[in-house]
Amino acid sequence: MNERGAVEAALFSSSEKIGVSGIAEKTGLPEAEIRHALKDLRREYDERDSAIMIAKIGNEYRMMLRTEYTDYAGKFAKAEMTGGMMRTLSTIAYNQPVLQSELFKTRGARTYDDVHALIDMDMVSGKRSGQTLELTTTKKFSEYFGIGSTRISDIKKWIESQAKNM
Repeated sequence: MNERGAVEAALFSSSEKIGVSGIAEKTGLPEAEIRHALKDLRREYDERDSAIMIAKIGNEYRMMLRTEYTDYAGKFAKAEMTGGMMRTLSTIAYNQPVLQSELFKTRGARTYDDVHALIDMDMVSGKRSGQTLELTTTKKFSEYFGIGSTRISDIKKWIESQAKNM
């Protein structure tokens, strides 16, 4: 068995980000070899300008598609979120914190179903604010889209940069 291949398989198979210790625990490989393999894999994917990248998020890693290739993948993969849910999510992300009652005024009745689903997916959190919910994005949202930050200003800048690339 090739250590680098084992680390790559772990990243490919994991639906969540994973740390060096998590890979070591499941593969039995020494952490030093895992760190070396991660460094090599990240460099290799970058040098060959692959559509896939190995993102480092804090002290953890995740294999993911580079942003500029997501449109192509969307034509083949079944979407986890509908277009309406994505619009609701992007509205929340850009305007957060936002009250669900205010979101209803711009997005309409579908807001309640979308918000419920987004909370279930752990993309959005809601805390009571009177009769409504105050909505914000979660850490999982930032990780899922590879933003690299949970700061509202960074999320807003990322959304603006994505809009320019479209």
